[in-house]
Amino acid sequence: MRSILKSLRLLADPNRIRILLLLAAEELSVAELQEILGLGQSTISTQLSQLKNAGLIEDRRAGKNNLYRLQVVATQSVMPVIRQAAAEIPEAAQDQAALQLTLRKRQDKSRTFFDEMAGRFGREYVPGRSWKGLSEALLKVMPPMVIADLGAGEGTFSLLLAQRAKRVIAIDNSVKMVEYGTGLAQKQGVKALEYRLGDLEAVPIEDNAVDLAFFSQSLHHALHPGRAIAEAWRILRPGGRIAVLDLVKHRFEEARELYADVWLGFTEVELGTLLQMAGFANVQTDLVHKETEAPYFQTLLAVGDKAHLSE
Repeated sequence: MRSILKSLRLLADPNRIRILLLLAAEELSVAELQEILGLGQSTISTQLSQLKNAGLIEDRRAGKNNLYRLQVVATQSVMPVIRQAAAEIPEAAQDQAALQLTLRKRQDKSRTFFDEMAGRFGREYVPGRSWKGLSEALLKVMPPMVIADLGAGEGTFSLLLAQRAKRVIAIDNSVKMVEYGTGLAQKQGVKALEYRLGDLEAVPIEDNAVDLAFFSQSLHHALHPGRAIAEAWRILRPGGRIAVLDLVKHRFEEARELYADVWLGFTEVELGTLLQMAGFANVQTDLVHKETEAPYFQTLLAVGDKAHLSE
């Protein structure tokens, strides 16, 4: 009972309510909360410390920052109170709008990195990109088919697939990458490849349109990998397949700055669970490549099927 009373006392402060509402929607750093709420760093740090001590929030280390998020299990009993109190806080709606702006800034940071890298992939090192990994993935697919290359970059893999596929739709959120990839396909006379500007979590492809959805070292750049995989499910036809090549979970924190990585890879369990939660069946995961030089990145391949409607 003491913990519940302590939680209710904490909820008497409007700023703590605002923080909890934001963390219910997205995990955020102190700096991001400061920007959204317009409060000082010391004030926010104090509030976060009190909420954490009460078991209402938790944090994780991400590079130089701690990211805070709602402790869902511990807040089930107080969440209705938080939602109800939000109606009495005029700033709450504005906070949500500011949150969306903050999330767009995160994506812009990633986009800036890839805009600068346009046309340089293949000549400069990218962790996890290996011919062995790509060849392992090719063995898992059965062209010709309609393929979505999600997070295609300059389109190295898209160009390979387009030689056999009926059609390849390459999706990337960098304008310069799309321009470069389109120009390269035209220069090489590859008519089966179409580039589209779009985000992994809102793919500009209609429902049930492709036979294969492919992520090649792109999922760890998604803000919400589960949403990106759910989009792959949406665009796949019944009977279609997903294939994900990504880094095995690692501790090379510098990757966040060097390669604009949002996530430091995934374990086989994490990646397999993401596919299963999206609805994929026959999920398989395999370690397909190990690098021989530090930081010794490893590449993971995961595949799954979207069941036919009759199954």
